[in-house]
Amino acid sequence: MLSPSSPVVAAGNTTPGRWNSRPSTRARTGTQRKVYGKRKADAPRAVFEQRSPAKDLGKEDNKMVQEGVDGLREKLAEVTIEEEHVAQELEVHECQEIRNGGEEINEEKGITIDESPHEEPAPEATLTPDSEPQDEQTPAEELYSETAPNKETKYETMVEVRISQKVSVDRPRRRKQAREVTTEGGQRSVRKDKPAPRLSSGCVTDENTNSYVRSILNEALSPVAAQSVQKFGSWAARAGNLLEVVKIAEGSYGEVYKLRLREELCKKEMSKSKLARLKAYGDGVFKVVPLRAQSGPGSKKFTSIEEILSEVKMLKYLDSIPGFARFREIHVVQGRFPESFQKAWDHYKKTKDDCLNPNPSSKRAYPDAQLWAIIEMDDAGCELEKFSWSSIFQIYDIFWGVAMALARAEEYALFEHRDLHLGNVCIRSTRPEGHMDPPTDHEIISQSFTSGFGLSTLETTIIDYSLSRAELRISEETELVEVASSDLDKKQIFDAIGRDEDEIMLRNTYRHMRAQLYHGDSLQTEKSPEIPGIWAEYAPRTNLIWLIFLLKSLLKNRKSEPTTSTSTPTASPRQPLAPCSPNKAVAKQTRKKQEYTKPRVTAATQEYIFQLKKTLEDRLNTVLELLDLENGHEDMCCAADLVAYAIDTQWLGEEDFF
Repeated sequence: MLSPSSPVVAAGNTTPGRWNSRPSTRARTGTQRKVYGKRKADAPRAVFEQRSPAKDLGKEDNKMVQEGVDGLREKLAEVTIEEEHVAQELEVHECQEIRNGGEEINEEKGITIDESPHEEPAPEATLTPDSEPQDEQTPAEELYSETAPNKETKYETMVEVRISQKVSVDRPRRRKQAREVTTEGGQRSVRKDKPAPRLSSGCVTDENTNSYVRSILNEALSPVAAQSVQKFGSWAARAGNLLEVVKIAEGSYGEVYKLRLREELCKKEMSKSKLARLKAYGDGVFKVVPLRAQSGPGSKKFTSIEEILSEVKMLKYLDSIPGFARFREIHVVQGRFPESFQKAWDHYKKTKDDCLNPNPSSKRAYPDAQLWAIIEMDDAGCELEKFSWSSIFQIYDIFWGVAMALARAEEYALFEHRDLHLGNVCIRSTRPEGHMDPPTDHEIISQSFTSGFGLSTLETTIIDYSLSRAELRISEETELVEVASSDLDKKQIFDAIGRDEDEIMLRNTYRHMRAQLYHGDSLQTEKSPEIPGIWAEYAPRTNLIWLIFLLKSLLKNRKSEPTTSTSTPTASPRQPLAPCSPNKAVAKQTRKKQEYTKPRVTAATQEYIFQLKKTLEDRLNTVLELLDLENGHEDMCCAADLVAYAIDTQWLGEEDFF
């Protein structure tokens, strides 16, 4: 088929060599620019065709022929040919109609440019309107056709043009928006092409890298995090300048960073509503863990894909249990530390004495293509090993808070933590101002309590499940479960001795835990041959072994309790003499009224608080006797048994646990 702009010689045309530059159904405009064509050089030729005086056409005719052929080639170059319609068009021999803005064109035909003494050249005819009658040849034309017939033979050619039925002037634009599909009934329907999923510029496109960590990416909650590995720098740049990166801790697994909101800068650059939403989201904590490489540098160290996958699954599964970390997201990034994280690491190195991990900027420690798993969680507060506790109310709340969390996880997922040292317990205060000082006598007597739990206003959160074990139910409809665990025999944590008393107690706890799992006797700590797969077994008494370590550390490392508010205040330095204010007497009366509004701590109240402290401490010492590895209670098999015993003896209230 032919496009409206194609040069066509109609089958019944009585004027050889002419073609319709526009369909005959359209009225001809009066402007001469359409007659002249696109070039100003065509103007003399148009005047000559209007029976102007004869001129020498020896040079003019060659020029007209060449320009006509060039014009034809330009038109052919604009034609879009679709081969998928050629076979169909060859079978159809009758005329087909194309509607393009009300225009109609004829059936596809060949174009023959033939020079003869009685016909005008086809290229010359392209510039002549179809409504203008053909003139007779002038003497100059006859002379030219007789004297130079061989010079024009190089233009004698046949051009066959096949043009798609759907070609139109604005076809490219329609093609971007939609695609027309012809149904069997002959009706046209528009089908919009779905755009391909857009890949973020910060994503790593290497297929091998993405397939290596695909199991971790599948655990992500957001589409962006689950799409692919991200470039470390691009991922960190999303926070912009509104959040400050601060390193808060580190361990053998990796390091922990925190994003703190820069309120002064946020107030200038965002509205109050956006700032309120950002504050409501809270400070995020990011656990950055280097992943073991598939091959090459780093393939024999760092955390394996299976270990980080197990931890993430447990984080998601235990998220709803009170006392466990709240999971937000898992990210996998590649590359070196961005500037914001590197500055935070350098500052931690200068200000802290426990920075033992290698510098992230060191190429000997980490390759340029290092993969990192970043676990995003809610901020659970301060690590217990960095907190100075001094009150028995604090110790009581910390211990039983951890014990009740373990008891819930045992019932929910047959959970064992297996690494519950002081760095894996976080605490925070429920007070509006957030301070974690020991409760004063006024705060104690103003609170209503029955069991003695909760007087310090401290909440505990268990973190870091890299060595833990749990059974994860795959679906609620079926009873199939997946055991998530880690092989601790490969961690080389059972042979270390320890440098001080606290570390020796920690290393002994690891060995007692292994003996409990291997032999059912926590005192049989001699190293025995490894049993493959044994760390997937459930031995809940290991939670009690870690609770013994926790309670002993709390009682042993307690600081001296500060003086209470009832003690005699120190004498303030004498103020210099000053003019007496007329409102001085009024101010004194106001202070006296405020002092009388506070509850008085009498001698009987002080005695009551002293007896309460002694009672709580006696309870904790009794717990040590119940959990003693040699002479402990035989019925104590897990944390749930201990909590049940505490509720029965009214050391805890049912409202504390449920």
